Amino acid sequence: MHEDQLEVGADDVVRLVTDLLPDRAGSEVRALETSATTSHVFRVGSDLLARFPLRKTDAKQARAALEAEHRAMDEFARHCPVPAPRPVAIGSPSRHFPMPWSVQTWVPGGIANPHELAASSGFASDLADLLMALRSVDTRGRTFTGQGRGGSLSDHDDWVGLCLARSHGLLPVRELATRWARWRTLERVQQDVMSHGDLIPANLLTDGTRLTGVLDTGGFSPADPALDLVAAWHLLDGPRRALVREALGCSELEWERGSAWAFAQAIGLVWYYQDTNPPMAELGRSTLARLLEP
Repeated sequence: MHEDQLEVGADDVVRLVTDLLPDRAGSEVRALETSATTSHVFRVGSDLLARFPLRKTDAKQARAALEAEHRAMDEFARHCPVPAPRPVAIGSPSRHFPMPWSVQTWVPGGIANPHELAASSGFASDLADLLMALRSVDTRGRTFTGQGRGGSLSDHDDWVGLCLARSHGLLPVRELATRWARWRTLERVQQDVMSHGDLIPANLLTDGTRLTGVLDTGGFSPADPALDLVAAWHLLDGPRRALVREALGCSELEWERGSAWAFAQAIGLVWYYQDTNPPMAELGRSTLARLLEP
């Protein structure tokens, strides 16, 4: 998926997990086929998940980032209305794997499907309940850090410009560029709220009709309230999106900023992942198609 991608095999994972968690010696370890873009994912026994980064970075900085993620995961799980992973342990670099890695609890459920759930009013209601619960968490004076999505839309001009240039022949670039020219100017008027930050379908679990769990919660932090609205554009049709908007009481400006954040996320998925991660590329296509609906 990435030119500098790290690899790790199941035998190495068995050894690493056993060294870190001796009481897990003998647990079955198996690689999971996912659309994850940042980690190799392994299930450990029936109740744990191990994640190994796909790319090599500074180990000390990576360790600090994992520690911050674990604190965020714990906070998220305490407030989420459905199950979410809990942090368990962080592994150190070794000759078997050169980067810090992490272990968390396993959350059962199926990955949300953008097509199968599109017309589910029950799922739309659950999504609205999730967003309301996250928004109600006290920021404790914390604000957006200025990194990634969730602050100023225009900060993403360079990235969007690159994606549009790479998307000729793949997407209706002219129409998308026109939309971005308007979206990037939308004013931010609301205070930060606590946000998941990456509510793509791969991070939402279902039983086929209802929301049953939330994954990848280590980015839980303050951001534009419109940011987590991306989930409505990734997963729901027009009438079900309207249910989410009504339940949350979103203004026209907030709702349109949500569509802008969905665009900023989706525009890079097609050209970057079309050969290496087809499910992510397809998500980009389906979300952009919804954004272009009349």
